[in-house]
Amino acid sequence: MTSSSSLDYGQAVATVQIDNDRVRVTEWRFPPGTQTSWHRHELDYVVVPTVAGHMSYETAEGQATRDLVVGESYAREAGSEHNVINKTDTEFAFVEIELKPQG
Repeated sequence: MTSSSSLDYGQAVATVQIDNDRVRVTEWRFPPGTQTSWHRHELDYVVVPTVAGHMSYETAEGQATRDLVVGESYAREAGSEHNVINKTDTEFAFVEIELKPQG
């Protein structure tokens, strides 16, 4: 899936901090005018905002926004598909913790 608006953005910066048999922890930094690009989450995950900001995102249902507040985490299940975009003039950031199946 690609929106014509998403083609105008640079790439957000992903830094994998931990990747073991239990979790993958990635810091995502979004300077102004950057995006993740469309992706589908294969694992359940938790997002922990580390720099507050106003996040825009695209899903199959359309566009939406969310205010990121430092320390106010949220979780999503595997299968989530979207593109996260920073349409503002200030950076925001979060840590994404993906939960790998155990057993």
